[in-house]
Amino acid sequence: MILSIVRKEFVDLLRDGRFRWASAIVTLLLVASMAVGWRGWREVREEHDRAQAEAREHFEGQEEKNPHSAAHYGLYVFKPKPTLSFFDSGVDPYTGVSVHLEAHRRNELRNKPARDATALQRFGELTAATVLQQLMPLLIIFLAFPAIAGEREQGTLRQLLSLGVRPSVLLAGKGLGLAAALGLIVLPAVALGILLLAMGGAGSSHTWPAALVLAAGYLLYLGIFLAVSLLVSAHARSSRAALITLLGFWIINAMLAPRLATDLARGAVSTPSSVEFSAAIQRDIKGGIDGHNSEDKRLDTLRREQMQKHGIDTVEELPINFQGVALQASEEHGNTVFDRHYGTLWNSFGRQDSIRKGLGLVFPTLAIRELSMALAGTDNAHARHFADSAESYRRDLVRTLNRDLEANGADLGLMYQAGPELWKSMPQYRYQPRGLAETLATQSLAWVSLIAWLIGSTLLVRRSTRTLRAD
Repeated sequence: MILSIVRKEFVDLLRDGRFRWASAIVTLLLVASMAVGWRGWREVREEHDRAQAEAREHFEGQEEKNPHSAAHYGLYVFKPKPTLSFFDSGVDPYTGVSVHLEAHRRNELRNKPARDATALQRFGELTAATVLQQLMPLLIIFLAFPAIAGEREQGTLRQLLSLGVRPSVLLAGKGLGLAAALGLIVLPAVALGILLLAMGGAGSSHTWPAALVLAAGYLLYLGIFLAVSLLVSAHARSSRAALITLLGFWIINAMLAPRLATDLARGAVSTPSSVEFSAAIQRDIKGGIDGHNSEDKRLDTLRREQMQKHGIDTVEELPINFQGVALQASEEHGNTVFDRHYGTLWNSFGRQDSIRKGLGLVFPTLAIRELSMALAGTDNAHARHFADSAESYRRDLVRTLNRDLEANGADLGLMYQAGPELWKSMPQYRYQPRGLAETLATQSLAWVSLIAWLIGSTLLVRRSTRTLRAD
C-alpha cells in the first residue's frame, strides 16, 4: 500500500507543470552557484599562491641590513582558501585574506572582498549553501502544503480513509513521494559536487569527510521542513491556511532569524570599535619597555640583569649584542599586550557565536548556517585559527631575527648587518587548518538542534495520524 502511495505522489508531482518549472529553477540556481563558486575558488587560490610566492621573494631579496630592520620590513601571508568555500563562503568576505607580519605589530587581516563588492552583492552572495538554506525549504513548502489539506478539500481524504488506508501509511507515503521528487532536484548538484571535489587534486582529499558530514547536516535540515510541512498540512483546515502558516515559518527562519540573532548577539556581548581597540593596545604597549628608545629608564634594569647574568660591570663587556636583547624584550611585552586584547576580542566573538548557536534550538536555519560555515572552513573559528597561526609565525620570525642580532655584532649594536642567507634561512609559512574532529566538537549544539527538530517534528507528524480529520 505504501509503495502505491509513494508512486502516485511521485508521478503526480512529475506531471505537475508547477513542480517542473520550480524544480528546474532551483536546480539551475544550485548548479550555477556551485559552478561559479568553484571558478571563483580556483581563481582566488591561484592569486593567493602567486602573491604568497612574490611576498616571500621580496623578503628573501632584501639587501644587507640589520636583522631587526628586516623584521620591520616583514612579509605578507595569505589565508588559504578552503576547498568547500566554493559551496559556502561564510564570513570569509568580511574577515580579510592576508596579513602583514612585522616587528612590534599584530596587524589585522586586510583585503576584505566585501569592501570591493558591488551594491547588489552587498545584499548577499548567492552560494549553493544559500540555495539549500533558503530556496529549497521554500520549494518543499510549495510542494507539501496541499499533501493532506488538499486531499481533505477535494474530499478524497475521506475516500482513502474509508478504503482502509491507515493515516500513518498515507502520511509516510506522501512524505517518501515528496522526498523522492526532491531527490531528483538535488541529484545534479550532488553529481557536480562530487566531480568538483575530485578535480580539487590531492590537496583537497581531506575535504571528502567534511563534505559527507555537510551533506548529512543538510539532509537533516531539509527533512525538518518536509516533516513540518506535512504536520501543518495534516492539521490545517484548508490548503490556504497551510500555505500561509508554512510561509510564516519560512519567513521567520530564513529572513528574520539571522538578523535577529545578529542583533541579539551584539546587544548581549559588546565589542570595541576598531579605533577604540587600536588605542587600547597602543596605550598598554607604551606602558612597557621600548627597545628602540635608548633613554627608556626600563632598559637600565635589563642592562643590570644582563651584566649580572654574565658577571661583568659594564654593558660594553657583554659578549652579546644588547640591542638584540632589548628589542626582543620589547617584543615580548607587546606580545603579552596582544594576547590580552586579542584574546578578549576573539572570546567576545566566540560568545556571540554561542548565542547564535543557542538560537538554533528555536530556528533550525541558524543551526544549519553555523554547521555549514564550520564544515566549509569559513566561520569565525577558522578565521581566528588562521589569525593565531599567522601571529605565531610572526613571533617566531621576529624572535629568530632578534636572536641573530643578539648573537652577532656585540660591539656594533644596530650597526650589525646580516645578508640574504639569513632571510632565506627563515622557514616558510605553512598553514595547517583545523581538523574535522575539532570542528565537529564546536558544533555539537547545532547537531543537537537539527536532530531534536527532526525527531520532534516527526513524532508530531506520527501523533497527528491518530487524530487526522477527514473534513
